[in-house]
Amino acid sequence: MRFGRREALDRLSPRHQGVVGRLAAASAATVEEILSGPRGRRLLLVLDEVQDPHNLGAILRIAEAAAAGVVVPQRHSAPLSETVARASAGAVSRVRIHRATNLRRFLDGIREGGFFVLGLATEGDLLYRKDLTGDLALVFGAEERGIRRLVREGCDALAALPMAGAVASLNVAAAAAAATFEAVRQRLPAS
Repeated sequence: MRFGRREALDRLSPRHQGVVGRLAAASAATVEEILSGPRGRRLLLVLDEVQDPHNLGAILRIAEAAAAGVVVPQRHSAPLSETVARASAGAVSRVRIHRATNLRRFLDGIREGGFFVLGLATEGDLLYRKDLTGDLALVFGAEERGIRRLVREGCDALAALPMAGAVASLNVAAAAAAATFEAVRQRLPAS
């Protein structure tokens, strides 16, 4: 514990109540950790260069709610930050996050390991007609460009959300929520 002047606290955090805490960044999950879990039930959310920290935080919150792991590229994606932590509502500390040095190679490896890799893209087949059970990796692209060509080629298939209105696409976090919870719905035990 260290005491300091209010001006020093103001520089560290513009909104505080007289106390500021500093935490070390969590280490990234290994490939083994991200792929852990019961075979046939594993779910990964793969983010191809998602750069907005609010989107990353929201997707981490979605992943935590769905018990999914998250994979992001080593470079060109939003870093884990205070903004991400706030947007994730604390999920950043509970979700397994792996930073892949080469996202395409990572996808090739998990496909060989039995994962079905499904990319979300507007030109894909209707998502709700896809079987989202089993080991599944859902791939979401960057806010403006979508999934990069090489990553897209590493997908087994592409799927799109039905868009009935005039808007052609959703924010990446909103699309991640819709697709992830369709997978969760399909995985529910029959009642």
